[in-house]
Amino acid sequence: MINGVTMKLNVDSYILHTLKEDITSEDVSTNAVMPEDKQGKADLICKQSGILCGLDVFARTFALLDENSRFETDYCDGDRVEKGSVIGVIYGDIKALLSGERTALNYLQRMSGIATMTREYADELAGTGTVLLDTRKTTPNMRPFEKHAVKVGGGTNHRYNLSDGVLLKDNHIGAAGSVTKAILMAKAYAPFVRKIEIETETLEQVQEALDAGADIIMLDNMDNETMRKAVAMIGGRAQTECSGNVTKERLKEIAAVGVDFVSCGALTHSAPIMDVSLKNLQPIE
Repeated sequence: MINGVTMKLNVDSYILHTLKEDITSEDVSTNAVMPEDKQGKADLICKQSGILCGLDVFARTFALLDENSRFETDYCDGDRVEKGSVIGVIYGDIKALLSGERTALNYLQRMSGIATMTREYADELAGTGTVLLDTRKTTPNMRPFEKHAVKVGGGTNHRYNLSDGVLLKDNHIGAAGSVTKAILMAKAYAPFVRKIEIETETLEQVQEALDAGADIIMLDNMDNETMRKAVAMIGGRAQTECSGNVTKERLKEIAAVGVDFVSCGALTHSAPIMDVSLKNLQPIE
């Protein structure tokens, strides 16, 4: 569930922007068949089994069009829902229900799809001690929704944006001149409360990062055997993160290597939607 204050401060503007993208001046189709205000209701139906996420965003979309609308449901974000289930009923001005339908469903489908995929990946890591992370590979203007969906699905958010933490990648290393220089420059610049993570691609870079005092060492696109050697070299003196070419099928193998974290961009850039729809719209006398 998204906190009400958070919704108003950080989410409403995104939803309004998306509604304006869909309604530049008027909803011609709706205004043609609904010349007057009339109350109505519609069923939210699940057409595909999965993990629900985005119910608050779904309801808020209609509330921004009709402040008196209401959504009644017995489900919460994180609940599993089965194909054919009636998730809930949305009540409100029929014009608002028709005009907000696609935007509300787009959010709910996208967020539920990410939560569903994340749950599948997180289940593979259950009991291993390795934490599943997302990345910044999010859809433009969808980051707050997609990051929330990862958490609902059982994953953990990596840094939210570039202001949220220090992560020195290959091009940062190139700009600084070396792994050591990049880490020392970050230590001199960043507040002391910030951890410093650096991407490494070879065992030589791992050793250099360790010697320079990195807090987290990312093992990027390494095979399992190389990662195993890297974890042994580090010996707990820094946290470790596996990144690159992470699939669901590899997760158990990656966890067995002993890394602390595994990050997976696919959670947000490749999750299919979960199919839901609004049906049975009818006036309320």
